[in-house]
Amino acid sequence: MSDDTARARRRAGFALGHRGETLAAWALRLKGYRILARRHRTRLGEIDLVARRGDLVAIVEVKARPTLAEAMEAVGPEAQRRIAHAADLWLARQRDAHRLSLRFDIVAILPRRWPVHVKDAWRAR
Repeated sequence: MSDDTARARRRAGFALGHRGETLAAWALRLKGYRILARRHRTRLGEIDLVARRGDLVAIVEVKARPTLAEAMEAVGPEAQRRIAHAADLWLARQRDAHRLSLRFDIVAILPRRWPVHVKDAWRAR
């Protein structure tokens, strides 16, 4: 694969991810969530979306895949640990952290379908 082809694929993947996160954010807003952060970067990793409804904070991983099963499998144990550590850093900076409950969700962006919101997709270890 040439460098130009590899660069074009990375750009296309980045654009797809950005569109997927935008669609996921709108789907969550329609469910009553407020989006607090998008692509929140920490030294331990990145969180795609941080969404809040009441005292519940959903740490959301967005995956664009052909099927729901593939989207779920794409968030393996290592990714879950990385996201959980990043969530701990995010939570530590919140003034009302003591009142908040944290949940880890996945939003699957599937072809020609409305985004699928999987609540409580995993538990932090």
